[in-house]
Amino acid sequence: MTEPLKIAPADKANILSQALPYIRKFHGKTMVIKYGGNAMTEPALQAAFAEDVVMLKLVGINPVVVHGGGPQIESALKRLGKTGHFIQGMRVTDSETMEVVEWVLAGEVQQDIVGLINQAGGKAVGLTGRDGAFIRAQKLKMADHKDPSIMHDIGQVGDILSIDPSVVKALQDDAFIPVISPIGYGDQNESYNINADVVASKLASVLKAEKLMLLTNTPGVLDKQGQLLTNLSAREIDALFADGTISGGMLPKISGALDAAKSGVNSVHIVDGRVPHAMLLEILTDTPYGTMIRSH
Repeated sequence: MTEPLKIAPADKANILSQALPYIRKFHGKTMVIKYGGNAMTEPALQAAFAEDVVMLKLVGINPVVVHGGGPQIESALKRLGKTGHFIQGMRVTDSETMEVVEWVLAGEVQQDIVGLINQAGGKAVGLTGRDGAFIRAQKLKMADHKDPSIMHDIGQVGDILSIDPSVVKALQDDAFIPVISPIGYGDQNESYNINADVVASKLASVLKAEKLMLLTNTPGVLDKQGQLLTNLSAREIDALFADGTISGGMLPKISGALDAAKSGVNSVHIVDGRVPHAMLLEILTDTPYGTMIRSH
């Protein structure tokens, strides 16, 4: 269980005074939030996240939540006696696994998040890519890392063709908070499992969001000495890819963030979701609580 932050009254007043210019600056703007990691599994962090989202909505900012659910899917598959299989880090999603993905993400996980936000005083509505013909996708074609002439079949894993944000905008206009499961649909009405970081990044670009917030289980982007890099340009991120500073599991996450930054999202934030209210502190105070990637 994560302990709540203990803040002296004077410090609370200082934080509130810092928030005013940011509230004024971001009023009416859209912020896309990728919700995952410890923030999604620890009860205290879940409650803090829901409170942060409602707080943003109440001060006139428009949050849009995109959630993951890898651990929950893995747990459900184990209960069914099914072993997950991965190729190059991607879950092979056959038709049976896709059924599990849909009921876990669009059912259990999504509705838990909707309930938490509603309990905190917000009005959340769950969506998948099918709702309002929201996310059209096709089968992801994945080439082998070592031999690009070899293509791996990983089943119903999707590559986004288009996003129609009409349903999200309609919900925002009516003061609802959209909570989106990363499931798309194809031309033959088939379902596709899509990486949640990719959905969040693409959606932020389509919505012309002010910010994309990615909650992770790391402090942010670290240099080779393990020190947090709090402020990076898209060009600097490219250099960190080139010299190997960013590698492994952070590659797809940062790649999506970089695409969003280059596609018009003003800033992307990699935020440590293990810190209570880190997202709110990052947005509404002067103190950095992660890595900000700027578009320029």
